[in-house]
Amino acid sequence: MNTLLPPVRRLVDQLPPDTRPPGTALALHAPGLVVEVASGTRSPDGAPMTTATHHDLASVTKVVATTTALIRLVSDRLVDLDEPVRRLVPAFAGGPKDAVSVRDLLLHRGGLWEWWPLYAATGGGRDAALRYAAELPLRYPPGRERHYSDLGFMLLGQVVEAAARQPLAAAVADLVTRPLGLSATRYGRPAGAEVATSARGDDVELAMVDTGTPYPVPFRAADFGGWRRTPVTGEPNDGNAHHALGGVSGHAGLFAPLGDLVGFATALADYAEHDRLWRPEVAEEFFAPGPDAGQSLGFRRYELTVGAERVTLLGHPGFTGCAVGFVPGRGIGLALASCRLLAPGRPVPTEELWARARATAGDALGSASPHPAPPRAARATRNR
Repeated sequence: MNTLLPPVRRLVDQLPPDTRPPGTALALHAPGLVVEVASGTRSPDGAPMTTATHHDLASVTKVVATTTALIRLVSDRLVDLDEPVRRLVPAFAGGPKDAVSVRDLLLHRGGLWEWWPLYAATGGGRDAALRYAAELPLRYPPGRERHYSDLGFMLLGQVVEAAARQPLAAAVADLVTRPLGLSATRYGRPAGAEVATSARGDDVELAMVDTGTPYPVPFRAADFGGWRRTPVTGEPNDGNAHHALGGVSGHAGLFAPLGDLVGFATALADYAEHDRLWRPEVAEEFFAPGPDAGQSLGFRRYELTVGAERVTLLGHPGFTGCAVGFVPGRGIGLALASCRLLAPGRPVPTEELWARARATAGDALGSASPHPAPPRAARATRNR
C-alpha cells in the first residue's frame, strides 16, 4: 500500500534544495485506506528514515499528552474548564492571573509570554523552573487575544499533575498512552533504538536568547553554560523541556514512532467509540471552534479537502517537523514526521510541510480504492 510514496517524495522534492528535510515520513489511516511511508535519511550519518523511526514530537506533545489528558480529567469531573488555574497551581496567582482559567490556557488566551528560557533564568532544576514560569508576570491582558504560549502548556501540565495526583509522565501514561495502546510513546527519551536526529545542536535557541528575537527576553547566550553543540538525538530538542524540566513537560518532551502517532489520531477521530475513557460531549467541546480562527481547546484547526468536500482536521504541529491531525467522526488520522532542522540551509517551516502533507492526504482520500480498514484502538475496559 505505497500509494503515497511518490507524493511524499514530491512533498520535499518541490522545495528549494537547501531547505529540504533529508528524511520524511507520512501515515494516513482512514476507512478503506492504510498508508505508512518513509523516504530519505534520519541522521547526519545517512541512516535511513523508516516508518519505525522514533521522533521527538516537540509541540505535538501539547495535544497527544496534555490536551488529551485534560479531556479525560474533565470527563471525570476532576477539572473544570472554567475554574481558575490558581486553584490547581497556587504559584500562578495575583492580580490578573487570578482570573485566568484552564479554558484560557487551552485557547492560548492566558496572557502569558510565548516563550522564556527557564534554563537561563533559574540555572536548572525542574521545581525551580516550573515555579519561575508560574510566577513570571503576564505579558498581555488575559482573555482578550490569542498569543500562542509554551508557558501556558507548562502550566497545563501542572494542572494535569495536580488533578491526577501523580507526576506528569505517569499521569499521561495512565490517562492517554496506555489506554490507547500507544506502547512506544513516552517522555524524555525514545522507546526504541532507531531514532531521528532532531537538530544539529541548540543553535536556534542560542540565537533566540542572544538576539532577543522574536521574544525580548533579558538574557544572553553567555548566561547559560549548557548549550548543546553536537547533533541532538534521543533527547528533547526543546531547551526548556531538556535543560530545565527533565524531559517532561506539558508543552514538549514526548517521543513516538509514526505508527503510534497515527494511532493516536485515529483514536481521536473515532472518539465516540471510546466512551469508557471520556464523555463524547466533553471531547466535542474540546473539538469545537474557539473565539479565535484556527483554534479549538488545545487543538489547531485546519481545512482538509477530500474531493469536492471540505472537512475540518484538528491537530497540532511541532517545531522538529512533526505534526498530527484527525477528522472527528470520520475515522481519518494523519501523521507527519521529518528531520527538517537537518536541512543544509534555512529549514522549511513545519507549517509548510504540514500543509503539503494535508494536500497529499486529501488527494489520496479523494482517489482511494478500497483497502482493509485501519485497526481501531482497543476499547477501554474501565467503567465510568
